[in-house]
Amino acid sequence: MEIIFIIVGTVIGFGAGIAVARYLEKNNASSILKNATNEANNMLRDSKAEGEALKKEKILQAKEKFIELKAEHEQVILARDKKIAEAEKRTRDKESQISSELAKAKKSSEDSDKKIEEYTIKLEQLTKKQEEVEKLHKAQVEKLEVISGLSAEEAKNQIVESLKNEAKANAMSFIQDTIEEAKLTAQQEAKKIIINTIQRIGTEEAVENCVSVFNIESDDVKGRIIGREGRNIRAIEAATGVEIIVDDTPEAIILSCFDPVRREIARLSLHRLVTDGRIHPARIEEVVAKTTKQIDEEIIEIGKRTVIDLGIHGLHPELIKIVGRMKYRSSYGQNLLQHSREVAKLCGLMAAELGLNVKLAKRAGLLHDIGKVPETESELPHAILGMQWAEKYGEKAEVVNAIGAHHDEIEMTSLISPIIQVCDAISGARPGARRQVLDSYIQRLKDLESIANDFNGVKNSYAIQAGRELRVIVESEKVTDDMAATLSFDISQKIQTEMTYPGQVKITVIRETRAVNIAK
Repeated sequence: MEIIFIIVGTVIGFGAGIAVARYLEKNNASSILKNATNEANNMLRDSKAEGEALKKEKILQAKEKFIELKAEHEQVILARDKKIAEAEKRTRDKESQISSELAKAKKSSEDSDKKIEEYTIKLEQLTKKQEEVEKLHKAQVEKLEVISGLSAEEAKNQIVESLKNEAKANAMSFIQDTIEEAKLTAQQEAKKIIINTIQRIGTEEAVENCVSVFNIESDDVKGRIIGREGRNIRAIEAATGVEIIVDDTPEAIILSCFDPVRREIARLSLHRLVTDGRIHPARIEEVVAKTTKQIDEEIIEIGKRTVIDLGIHGLHPELIKIVGRMKYRSSYGQNLLQHSREVAKLCGLMAAELGLNVKLAKRAGLLHDIGKVPETESELPHAILGMQWAEKYGEKAEVVNAIGAHHDEIEMTSLISPIIQVCDAISGARPGARRQVLDSYIQRLKDLESIANDFNGVKNSYAIQAGRELRVIVESEKVTDDMAATLSFDISQKIQTEMTYPGQVKITVIRETRAVNIAK
Protein backbone atom coordinates (compact mmCIF):
# COMPACT_ATOMS: atom_id res chain seq x y z
CA MET A 1 0.00 0.00 0.00
CA GLU A 2 2.81 2.22 0.88
CA ILE A 3 4.30 1.51 -2.40
CA ILE A 4 1.06 2.39 -4.10
CA PHE A 5 0.81 5.62 -2.09
CA ILE A 6 4.43 6.34 -2.97
CA ILE A 7 3.76 5.71 -6.60
CA VAL A 8 0.54 7.75 -6.53
CA GLY A 9 2.32 10.50 -4.64
CA THR A 10 5.09 10.42 -7.10
CA VAL A 11 2.68 10.59 -10.04
CA ILE A 12 0.74 13.42 -8.42
CA GLY A 13 3.98 15.25 -7.62
CA PHE A 14 5.19 14.71 -11.15
CA GLY A 15 1.92 16.04 -12.56
CA ALA A 16 1.99 19.01 -10.20
CA GLY A 17 5.59 19.67 -11.24
CA ILE A 18 4.60 19.58 -14.85
CA ALA A 19 1.67 21.96 -14.22
CA VAL A 20 3.89 24.31 -12.27
CA ALA A 21 6.49 24.13 -15.02
CA ARG A 22 3.92 24.88 -17.70
CA TYR A 23 2.57 27.75 -15.67
CA LEU A 24 6.01 29.18 -15.14
CA GLU A 25 6.86 28.70 -18.84
CA LYS A 26 3.63 30.45 -19.83
CA ASN A 27 4.36 33.37 -17.55
CA ASN A 28 7.91 33.57 -18.92
CA ALA A 29 6.67 33.56 -22.58
CA SER A 30 4.16 36.33 -21.77
CA SER A 31 6.92 38.34 -20.19
CA ILE A 32 9.23 37.82 -23.23
CA LEU A 33 6.39 38.73 -25.65
CA LYS A 34 5.61 41.80 -23.63
CA ASN A 35 9.24 42.83 -23.66
CA ALA A 36 9.51 42.21 -27.42
CA THR A 37 6.37 44.24 -28.00
CA ASN A 38 7.77 47.07 -25.94
CA GLU A 39 11.06 46.97 -27.81
CA ALA A 40 9.24 46.90 -31.17
CA ASN A 41 7.15 49.88 -30.15
CA ASN A 42 10.28 51.69 -29.01
CA MET A 43 12.01 50.91 -32.29
CA LEU A 44 8.97 52.03 -34.28
CA ARG A 45 8.88 55.33 -32.36
CA ASP A 46 12.60 55.82 -32.97
CA SER A 47 12.23 55.00 -36.70
CA LYS A 48 9.32 57.43 -37.02
CA ALA A 49 11.34 60.13 -35.27
CA GLU A 50 14.36 59.54 -37.52
CA GLY A 51 12.12 59.46 -40.62
CA GLU A 52 10.53 62.77 -39.63
CA ALA A 53 13.99 64.29 -39.05
CA LEU A 54 15.30 62.95 -42.41
CA LYS A 55 12.15 64.18 -44.15
CA LYS A 56 12.53 67.63 -42.63
CA GLU A 57 16.26 67.68 -43.66
CA LYS A 58 15.52 66.64 -47.28
CA ILE A 59 12.70 69.15 -47.52
CA LEU A 60 15.06 71.83 -46.23
CA GLN A 61 17.77 70.86 -48.78
CA ALA A 62 15.20 70.84 -51.58
CA LYS A 63 14.05 74.32 -50.55
CA GLU A 64 17.64 75.60 -50.50
CA LYS A 65 18.34 74.09 -53.97
CA PHE A 66 15.14 75.61 -55.29
CA ILE A 67 16.06 79.00 -53.88
CA GLU A 68 19.56 78.70 -55.46
CA LEU A 69 18.20 77.68 -58.91
CA LYS A 70 15.62 80.42 -58.70
CA ALA A 71 18.34 82.99 -57.97
CA GLU A 72 20.43 81.78 -60.94
CA HIS A 73 17.41 81.82 -63.21
CA GLU A 74 16.58 85.35 -62.10
CA GLN A 75 20.16 86.44 -62.87
CA VAL A 76 19.95 84.92 -66.37
CA ILE A 77 16.61 86.62 -66.94
CA LEU A 78 18.02 89.93 -65.68
CA ALA A 79 21.07 89.64 -68.01
CA ARG A 80 18.83 88.80 -70.96
CA ASP A 81 16.52 91.69 -70.12
CA LYS A 82 19.54 93.98 -69.92
CA LYS A 83 20.78 92.89 -73.36
CA ILE A 84 17.32 93.28 -74.82
CA ALA A 85 17.10 96.73 -73.28
CA GLU A 86 20.48 97.69 -74.72
CA ALA A 87 19.50 96.34 -78.15
CA GLU A 88 16.27 98.29 -78.00
CA LYS A 89 18.20 101.41 -77.03
CA ARG A 90 20.63 100.96 -79.94
CA THR A 91 17.70 100.38 -82.27
CA ARG A 92 16.00 103.55 -81.01
CA ASP A 93 19.29 105.47 -81.44
CA LYS A 94 19.73 104.17 -84.97
CA GLU A 95 16.13 104.97 -85.81
CA SER A 96 16.65 108.45 -84.43
CA GLN A 97 19.90 108.86 -86.38
CA ILE A 98 18.29 107.55 -89.59
CA SER A 99 15.37 109.92 -89.10
CA SER A 100 17.84 112.77 -88.63
CA GLU A 101 19.80 111.77 -91.73
CA LEU A 102 16.62 111.47 -93.75
CA ALA A 103 15.58 114.91 -92.59
CA LYS A 104 18.98 116.32 -93.55
CA ALA A 105 18.88 114.55 -96.92
CA LYS A 106 15.39 115.87 -97.56
CA LYS A 107 16.53 119.36 -96.62
CA SER A 108 19.63 119.06 -98.84
CA SER A 109 17.49 117.83 -101.72
CA GLU A 110 15.16 120.79 -101.28
CA ASP A 111 18.16 123.17 -101.12
CA SER A 112 19.64 121.56 -104.24
CA ASP A 113 16.37 121.93 -106.09
CA LYS A 114 16.24 125.59 -105.09
CA LYS A 115 19.86 126.15 -106.17
CA ILE A 116 19.27 124.38 -109.50
CA GLU A 117 16.28 126.60 -110.08
CA GLU A 118 18.32 129.70 -109.18
CA TYR A 119 21.22 128.58 -111.42
CA THR A 120 18.80 127.98 -114.27
CA ILE A 121 17.43 131.48 -113.92
CA LYS A 122 20.94 132.97 -113.69
CA LEU A 123 22.08 130.93 -116.68
CA GLU A 124 19.22 132.27 -118.74
CA GLN A 125 20.11 135.79 -117.63
CA LEU A 126 23.79 135.23 -118.44
CA THR A 127 22.89 133.85 -121.86
CA LYS A 128 20.85 136.95 -122.62
CA LYS A 129 23.65 139.21 -121.36
CA GLN A 130 26.23 137.28 -123.39
CA GLU A 131 24.16 137.71 -126.53
CA GLU A 132 23.91 141.44 -125.79
CA VAL A 133 27.69 141.65 -125.14
CA GLU A 134 28.42 139.81 -128.38
CA LYS A 135 26.19 142.21 -130.29
CA LEU A 136 27.93 145.21 -128.69
CA HIS A 137 31.38 143.62 -129.27
CA LYS A 138 30.56 142.98 -132.90
CA ALA A 139 29.39 146.54 -133.33
CA GLN A 140 32.56 147.89 -131.68
CA VAL A 141 34.76 145.63 -133.81
CA GLU A 142 33.02 146.87 -136.93
CA LYS A 143 33.59 150.47 -135.80
CA LEU A 144 37.28 149.72 -135.07
CA GLU A 145 37.69 148.04 -138.46
CA VAL A 146 36.25 151.11 -140.14
CA ILE A 147 38.51 153.42 -138.09
CA SER A 148 41.76 151.36 -138.44
CA GLY A 149 41.22 149.97 -141.87
CA LEU A 150 42.07 146.42 -140.61
CA SER A 151 39.88 143.39 -140.16
CA ALA A 152 39.58 141.78 -136.74
CA GLU A 153 41.55 138.71 -137.91
CA GLU A 154 44.38 140.86 -139.28
CA ALA A 155 44.57 142.91 -136.08
CA LYS A 156 44.58 139.74 -133.96
CA ASN A 157 47.36 138.24 -136.09
CA GLN A 158 49.45 141.40 -135.73
CA ILE A 159 49.02 141.43 -131.95
CA VAL A 160 49.78 137.70 -131.65
CA GLU A 161 52.88 138.03 -133.84
CA SER A 162 54.10 140.99 -131.80
CA LEU A 163 53.55 139.15 -128.52
CA LYS A 164 55.15 136.00 -129.94
CA ASN A 165 58.32 137.82 -130.99
CA GLU A 166 58.55 139.60 -127.66
CA ALA A 167 57.99 136.39 -125.70
CA LYS A 168 60.50 134.54 -127.89
CA ALA A 169 63.14 137.21 -127.31
CA ASN A 170 62.52 137.17 -123.56
CA ALA A 171 62.57 133.38 -123.46
CA MET A 172 65.79 133.15 -125.47
CA SER A 173 67.41 135.69 -123.17
CA PHE A 174 66.29 133.76 -120.09
CA ILE A 175 67.36 130.44 -121.58
CA GLN A 176 70.76 131.82 -122.55
CA ASP A 177 71.34 133.20 -119.05
CA THR A 178 70.22 129.92 -117.49
CA ILE A 179 72.39 127.86 -119.84
CA GLU A 180 75.44 130.00 -119.15
CA GLU A 181 74.92 129.76 -115.41
CA ALA A 182 74.32 126.01 -115.64
CA LYS A 183 77.41 125.55 -117.79
CA LEU A 184 79.61 127.33 -115.29
CA THR A 185 78.32 125.21 -112.43
CA ALA A 186 77.98 121.95 -114.37
CA GLN A 187 81.42 122.14 -115.95
CA GLN A 188 83.08 122.71 -112.60
CA GLU A 189 81.19 119.85 -110.95
CA ALA A 190 81.63 117.52 -113.92
CA LYS A 191 85.37 118.19 -114.12
CA LYS A 192 85.69 117.61 -110.41
CA ILE A 193 83.81 114.29 -110.57
CA ILE A 194 85.66 113.05 -113.67
CA ILE A 195 89.08 114.02 -112.31
CA ASN A 196 88.37 112.34 -108.97
CA THR A 197 87.15 109.24 -110.77
CA ILE A 198 90.15 109.02 -113.10
CA GLN A 199 92.58 109.55 -110.24
CA ARG A 200 91.05 106.63 -108.34
CA ILE A 201 91.38 104.14 -111.19
CA GLY A 202 94.58 102.67 -112.58
CA THR A 203 94.78 100.43 -115.65
CA GLU A 204 97.36 98.96 -117.95
CA GLU A 205 98.00 100.50 -121.34
CA ALA A 206 98.25 97.44 -123.56
CA VAL A 207 97.21 96.95 -127.16
CA GLU A 208 96.03 93.58 -128.46
CA ASN A 209 97.73 92.09 -131.49
CA CYS A 210 96.55 89.71 -134.16
CA VAL A 211 99.46 87.30 -133.71
CA SER A 212 100.63 85.01 -130.95
CA VAL A 213 104.09 83.51 -130.52
CA PHE A 214 104.38 79.82 -129.65
CA ASN A 215 107.78 79.09 -128.13
CA ILE A 216 109.41 75.71 -128.72
CA GLU A 217 112.42 74.05 -127.15
CA SER A 218 114.28 73.44 -130.41
CA ASP A 219 113.87 73.94 -134.14
CA ASP A 220 113.49 70.17 -134.60
CA VAL A 221 109.93 70.50 -133.39
CA LYS A 222 109.12 72.69 -136.37
CA GLY A 223 109.58 69.75 -138.76
CA ARG A 224 107.26 67.56 -136.70
CA ILE A 225 104.62 70.33 -136.64
CA ILE A 226 104.87 70.72 -140.44
CA GLY A 227 104.67 66.96 -140.99
CA ARG A 228 105.21 64.90 -144.11
CA GLU A 229 104.53 67.12 -147.13
CA GLY A 230 102.92 69.65 -144.76
CA ARG A 231 99.97 67.45 -143.77
CA ASN A 232 100.18 68.25 -140.05
CA ILE A 233 100.31 72.01 -140.45
CA ARG A 234 97.46 71.92 -142.97
CA ALA A 235 95.39 69.81 -140.56
CA ILE A 236 96.05 72.29 -137.74
CA GLU A 237 95.16 75.27 -139.92
CA ALA A 238 91.99 73.56 -141.18
CA ALA A 239 90.87 72.56 -137.66
CA THR A 240 91.57 75.90 -135.97
CA GLY A 241 91.27 78.51 -138.74
CA VAL A 242 94.63 79.98 -137.71
CA GLU A 243 97.55 80.60 -140.04
CA ILE A 244 100.75 78.99 -138.71
CA ILE A 245 103.91 80.77 -139.86
CA VAL A 246 107.04 78.67 -139.55
CA ASP A 247 110.03 80.81 -140.55
CA ASP A 248 113.64 81.33 -139.51
CA THR A 249 112.69 82.80 -136.14
CA PRO A 250 114.63 80.68 -133.64
CA GLU A 251 112.61 78.54 -131.26
CA ALA A 252 109.32 80.24 -132.13
CA ILE A 253 106.29 79.71 -134.33
CA ILE A 254 103.91 82.56 -135.22
CA LEU A 255 100.13 82.03 -134.96
CA SER A 256 98.23 84.60 -137.01
CA CYS A 257 94.45 85.16 -136.77
CA PHE A 258 92.18 88.12 -136.08
CA ASP A 259 90.06 86.01 -133.69
CA PRO A 260 91.81 85.67 -130.30
CA VAL A 261 89.72 82.61 -129.40
CA ARG A 262 91.03 80.72 -132.42
CA ARG A 263 94.59 81.77 -131.65
CA GLU A 264 94.27 80.58 -128.06
CA ILE A 265 92.79 77.24 -129.19
CA ALA A 266 95.64 76.82 -131.67
CA ARG A 267 98.29 77.75 -129.08
CA LEU A 268 96.98 75.35 -126.44
CA SER A 269 96.50 72.59 -129.03
CA LEU A 270 100.10 72.97 -130.24
CA HIS A 271 101.35 72.91 -126.67
CA ARG A 272 99.51 69.64 -125.99
CA LEU A 273 100.65 68.07 -129.25
CA VAL A 274 104.30 69.01 -128.72
CA THR A 275 104.23 67.87 -125.09
CA ASP A 276 102.57 64.56 -126.00
CA GLY A 277 104.83 63.98 -129.02
CA ARG A 278 102.11 62.37 -131.16
CA ILE A 279 101.46 64.75 -134.04
CA HIS A 280 99.30 63.48 -136.90
CA PRO A 281 95.99 64.64 -138.47
CA ALA A 282 93.68 62.37 -136.45
CA ARG A 283 95.40 63.30 -133.18
CA ILE A 284 95.33 66.98 -134.17
CA GLU A 285 91.55 66.94 -134.65
CA GLU A 286 91.06 65.17 -131.31
CA VAL A 287 93.27 67.63 -129.42
CA VAL A 288 91.65 70.67 -131.09
CA ALA A 289 88.18 69.40 -130.12
CA LYS A 290 89.23 68.89 -126.49
CA THR A 291 90.93 72.28 -126.39
CA THR A 292 87.84 73.97 -127.82
CA LYS A 293 85.74 72.41 -125.04
CA GLN A 294 88.31 73.52 -122.44
CA ILE A 295 88.22 77.09 -123.76
CA ASP A 296 84.43 77.11 -123.53
CA GLU A 297 84.63 76.04 -119.88
CA GLU A 298 87.35 78.60 -119.23
CA ILE A 299 85.17 81.33 -120.77
CA ILE A 300 82.42 80.54 -118.26
CA GLU A 301 84.91 80.52 -115.37
CA ILE A 302 86.35 83.88 -116.47
CA GLY A 303 82.85 85.34 -116.56
CA LYS A 304 82.09 84.07 -113.04
CA ARG A 305 85.38 85.43 -111.64
CA THR A 306 84.76 88.81 -113.28
CA VAL A 307 81.28 89.30 -111.82
CA ILE A 308 82.50 88.14 -108.39
CA ASP A 309 85.45 90.57 -108.49
CA LEU A 310 83.12 93.44 -109.35
CA GLY A 311 80.52 92.46 -106.74
CA ILE A 312 77.75 91.87 -109.27
CA HIS A 313 75.14 89.29 -108.29
CA GLY A 314 72.23 87.56 -110.00
CA LEU A 315 73.59 87.76 -113.55
CA HIS A 316 72.02 85.33 -116.02
CA PRO A 317 74.31 82.38 -116.97
CA GLU A 318 74.20 83.38 -120.65
CA LEU A 319 75.34 86.90 -119.79
CA ILE A 320 78.15 85.43 -117.66
CA LYS A 321 79.26 83.38 -120.66
CA ILE A 322 79.17 86.48 -122.88
CA VAL A 323 81.28 88.37 -120.32
CA GLY A 324 83.82 85.53 -120.37
CA ARG A 325 84.01 85.63 -124.18
CA MET A 326 84.98 89.29 -123.99
CA LYS A 327 88.45 88.21 -122.82
CA TYR A 328 89.11 86.92 -126.34
CA ARG A 329 87.78 89.99 -128.15
CA SER A 330 89.29 93.40 -128.72
CA SER A 331 87.84 96.79 -129.58
CA TYR A 332 90.18 99.07 -131.54
CA GLY A 333 93.06 96.98 -130.22
CA GLN A 334 91.86 97.26 -126.60
CA ASN A 335 90.96 94.02 -124.80
CA LEU A 336 87.19 94.09 -124.45
CA LEU A 337 87.03 92.44 -121.02
CA GLN A 338 89.66 94.78 -119.57
CA HIS A 339 87.83 97.72 -121.12
CA SER A 340 84.47 96.59 -119.68
CA ARG A 341 85.95 95.98 -116.22
CA GLU A 342 87.53 99.42 -116.32
CA VAL A 343 84.25 101.04 -117.40
CA ALA A 344 82.40 99.18 -114.62
CA LYS A 345 84.82 100.47 -111.97
CA LEU A 346 84.67 104.00 -113.36
CA CYS A 347 80.86 103.89 -113.40
CA GLY A 348 80.79 102.68 -109.80
CA LEU A 349 83.06 105.50 -108.65
CA MET A 350 81.17 108.15 -110.60
CA ALA A 351 77.79 106.88 -109.39
CA ALA A 352 79.07 107.06 -105.82
CA GLU A 353 80.18 110.66 -106.40
CA LEU A 354 76.71 111.54 -107.73
CA GLY A 355 74.79 109.59 -105.07
CA LEU A 356 73.32 107.06 -107.53
CA ASN A 357 72.98 103.26 -107.35
CA VAL A 358 76.60 102.01 -107.47
CA LYS A 359 75.75 98.34 -108.09
CA LEU A 360 73.41 99.17 -110.96
CA ALA A 361 76.03 101.45 -112.54
CA LYS A 362 78.71 98.72 -112.30
CA ARG A 363 76.33 96.22 -113.85
CA ALA A 364 75.56 98.49 -116.80
CA GLY A 365 79.25 99.36 -117.23
CA LEU A 366 80.27 95.70 -117.41
CA LEU A 367 77.53 94.81 -119.90
CA HIS A 368 77.64 97.90 -122.13
CA ASP A 369 79.72 96.22 -124.89
CA ILE A 370 78.29 92.66 -124.80
CA GLY A 371 76.89 93.25 -128.29
CA LYS A 372 80.46 93.10 -129.65
CA VAL A 373 80.81 89.35 -128.98
CA PRO A 374 78.00 87.65 -130.92
CA GLU A 375 78.48 84.00 -131.79
CA THR A 376 76.95 84.68 -135.22
CA GLU A 377 77.20 87.78 -137.36
CA SER A 378 74.51 90.42 -136.84
CA GLU A 379 73.65 93.53 -138.84
CA LEU A 380 72.47 95.39 -135.72
CA PRO A 381 74.77 97.93 -134.00
CA HIS A 382 76.46 96.38 -131.01
CA ALA A 383 74.68 98.74 -128.59
CA ILE A 384 71.22 97.71 -129.85
CA LEU A 385 72.19 94.01 -129.92
CA GLY A 386 73.53 94.22 -126.37
CA MET A 387 70.36 96.01 -125.24
CA GLN A 388 68.22 93.22 -126.72
CA TRP A 389 70.30 90.56 -124.96
CA ALA A 390 70.08 92.38 -121.62
CA GLU A 391 66.31 92.73 -121.97
CA LYS A 392 65.99 89.06 -122.98
CA TYR A 393 67.92 87.87 -119.92
CA GLY A 394 65.93 89.93 -117.40
CA GLU A 395 68.10 92.99 -116.71
CA LYS A 396 66.47 96.10 -115.24
CA ALA A 397 65.15 98.88 -117.49
CA GLU A 398 67.91 101.30 -116.38
CA VAL A 399 70.64 98.83 -117.38
CA VAL A 400 68.95 98.04 -120.70
CA ASN A 401 68.62 101.72 -121.57
CA ALA A 402 72.23 102.46 -120.57
CA ILE A 403 73.52 99.70 -122.88
CA GLY A 404 71.40 100.82 -125.83
CA ALA A 405 72.03 104.54 -125.40
CA HIS A 406 75.80 104.63 -124.79
CA HIS A 407 76.36 105.46 -128.50
CA ASP A 408 73.15 107.54 -128.81
CA GLU A 409 71.27 104.90 -130.84
CA ILE A 410 68.28 105.42 -128.54
CA GLU A 411 67.18 108.17 -126.15
CA MET A 412 68.56 108.15 -122.61
CA THR A 413 65.87 107.68 -119.96
CA SER A 414 67.90 107.34 -116.72
CA LEU A 415 70.82 109.07 -115.03
CA ILE A 416 72.96 105.95 -115.31
CA SER A 417 72.95 106.12 -119.14
CA PRO A 418 75.12 109.27 -119.50
CA ILE A 419 77.48 107.90 -116.84
CA ILE A 420 78.07 104.78 -118.98
CA GLN A 421 78.67 106.93 -122.06
CA VAL A 422 81.16 109.16 -120.24
CA CYS A 423 83.06 106.28 -118.63
CA ASP A 424 83.22 104.43 -121.96
CA ALA A 425 84.78 107.52 -123.50
CA ILE A 426 87.23 107.89 -120.59
CA SER A 427 88.39 104.29 -120.93
CA GLY A 428 88.76 104.48 -124.70
CA ALA A 429 90.44 107.87 -124.76
CA ARG A 430 93.43 106.94 -122.59
CA PRO A 431 96.77 107.19 -124.39
CA GLY A 432 97.65 103.82 -125.90
CA ALA A 433 94.26 102.29 -125.10
CA ARG A 434 93.00 101.89 -128.64
CA ARG A 435 94.15 101.66 -132.20
CA GLN A 436 91.49 102.78 -134.66
CA VAL A 437 92.80 100.92 -137.69
CA LEU A 438 92.52 97.53 -135.97
CA ASP A 439 88.74 97.63 -135.80
CA SER A 440 88.26 98.22 -139.52
CA TYR A 441 90.88 95.55 -140.24
CA ILE A 442 89.09 92.94 -138.12
CA GLN A 443 85.74 93.90 -139.64
CA ARG A 444 87.21 93.40 -143.12
CA LEU A 445 88.38 89.89 -142.18
CA LYS A 446 84.95 89.05 -140.75
CA ASP A 447 83.27 90.33 -143.91
CA LEU A 448 85.54 88.15 -146.06
CA GLU A 449 84.57 85.05 -144.10
CA SER A 450 80.90 86.03 -144.07
CA ILE A 451 80.78 86.38 -147.88
CA ALA A 452 82.30 82.94 -148.35
CA ASN A 453 79.99 81.32 -145.77
CA ASP A 454 76.93 82.56 -147.67
CA PHE A 455 77.66 80.22 -150.62
CA ASN A 456 76.02 76.78 -150.70
CA GLY A 457 78.33 73.87 -149.85
CA VAL A 458 80.83 75.96 -147.82
CA LYS A 459 81.70 74.28 -144.50
CA ASN A 460 84.19 76.78 -143.04
CA SER A 461 86.13 79.79 -144.22
CA TYR A 462 89.21 81.43 -142.73
CA ALA A 463 90.76 84.78 -143.59
CA ILE A 464 94.56 84.51 -143.26
CA GLN A 465 97.68 86.34 -144.35
CA ALA A 466 96.31 89.60 -142.90
CA GLY A 467 93.29 89.33 -145.19
CA ARG A 468 95.31 88.71 -148.36
CA GLU A 469 94.10 85.09 -148.58
CA LEU A 470 90.74 83.46 -147.94
CA ARG A 471 90.74 79.70 -147.47
CA VAL A 472 87.37 78.09 -148.06
CA ILE A 473 86.72 74.49 -146.95
CA VAL A 474 83.77 72.91 -148.76
CA GLU A 475 81.75 69.73 -148.26
CA SER A 476 82.95 67.11 -150.73
CA GLU A 477 79.45 65.62 -151.03
CA LYS A 478 77.96 68.90 -152.27
CA VAL A 479 80.85 70.46 -154.23
CA THR A 480 82.73 68.63 -156.98
CA ASP A 481 86.23 69.49 -158.25
CA ASP A 482 84.76 71.40 -161.20
CA MET A 483 82.34 73.24 -158.95
CA ALA A 484 85.22 74.20 -156.62
CA ALA A 485 86.86 76.27 -159.37
CA THR A 486 83.54 77.97 -160.16
CA LEU A 487 82.94 78.63 -156.47
CA SER A 488 86.37 80.26 -156.11
CA PHE A 489 85.60 82.56 -159.06
CA ASP A 490 82.12 83.49 -157.75
CA ILE A 491 83.49 84.34 -154.29
CA SER A 492 86.22 86.54 -155.80
CA GLN A 493 83.65 88.40 -157.92
CA LYS A 494 81.37 89.01 -154.93
CA ILE A 495 84.31 90.28 -152.84
CA GLN A 496 85.29 92.69 -155.63
CA THR A 497 81.72 93.97 -155.87
CA GLU A 498 80.85 94.36 -152.19
CA MET A 499 84.13 95.18 -150.41
CA THR A 500 86.85 97.80 -150.42
CA TYR A 501 90.31 96.57 -149.48
CA PRO A 502 93.98 97.27 -150.22
CA GLY A 503 95.95 94.96 -152.54
CA GLN A 504 94.62 91.58 -153.65
CA VAL A 505 92.72 88.71 -151.99
CA LYS A 506 93.55 85.14 -152.94
CA ILE A 507 90.60 82.72 -152.67
CA THR A 508 91.64 79.09 -152.11
CA VAL A 509 88.87 76.48 -152.15
CA ILE A 510 89.81 73.21 -150.41
CA ARG A 511 87.86 70.06 -151.16
CA GLU A 512 88.85 67.01 -149.16
CA THR A 513 87.63 63.42 -149.55
CA ARG A 514 88.34 60.98 -146.72
CA ALA A 515 88.13 57.19 -146.69
CA VAL A 516 87.97 55.86 -143.12
CA ASN A 517 88.11 52.22 -142.05
CA ILE A 518 88.70 50.59 -138.67
CA ALA A 519 91.04 47.63 -138.14
CA LYS A 520 89.77 45.37 -135.34
